[in-house]
Amino acid sequence: MISHIDLGDDALGRPVCPPVMGDPAPGFRARTTMGERTLEEYGGRWLVLFSHPADFTPVCTSEFLAFSRAYPRFQALNCDLLGLSVDSLSSHLAWAHNIEERFGVRVPFPMLEDPSMAIARAYGMLPPGAVSSATVRTTFVIDPDGIIRAASTYPMTVGRNVEEILRLVAALQLTDEEDVVTPEAWRPGDPILVAPPLTFHAAAGRTEGEVGDWYFRAGTL
Repeated sequence: MISHIDLGDDALGRPVCPPVMGDPAPGFRARTTMGERTLEEYGGRWLVLFSHPADFTPVCTSEFLAFSRAYPRFQALNCDLLGLSVDSLSSHLAWAHNIEERFGVRVPFPMLEDPSMAIARAYGMLPPGAVSSATVRTTFVIDPDGIIRAASTYPMTVGRNVEEILRLVAALQLTDEEDVVTPEAWRPGDPILVAPPLTFHAAAGRTEGEVGDWYFRAGTL
């Protein structure tokens, strides 16, 4: 049962639109397979909040296996995982037990219940009039300040790539810490791109990084 969720209203009492990148993540308080959780508890750490259409389904099970196996690598990035579906807590518990029993993998992170679909709707995972969770396979990357930094949505028939989510979190952390941007398919340890200049004079006098052009300079840290 969800006991609290911060959706908010505007000055006329109308519901606030679901968040987009750069917005604060909606707060919530809900039951999970590891006790009650709130968004505020994850302050100071990165968080990957990911939803799935239903428990005991093949694509979702493959994702939970991959997230569980990659959990130590997320932890090394100061990043927690939090799964969500509209199924009940009892269903989550039974599914987690089945995954461990059948596949030998223990799910090391909490699974939120959302039977009213309140959290899914607050995050824009479902259209306003949706009556089922069939469209929910969304991933949000939330930074230590509670800001949504990235989001992606997949159809129920296509599984996510957990390696890509790891790469994304690492890239966000690097670009927060250094004045750089990451090229296509960048992975930790690969060359980076120097952040592009913002004025004509800066572009004309640019020398740092390997030569490409004034707007494209590769480099290393």
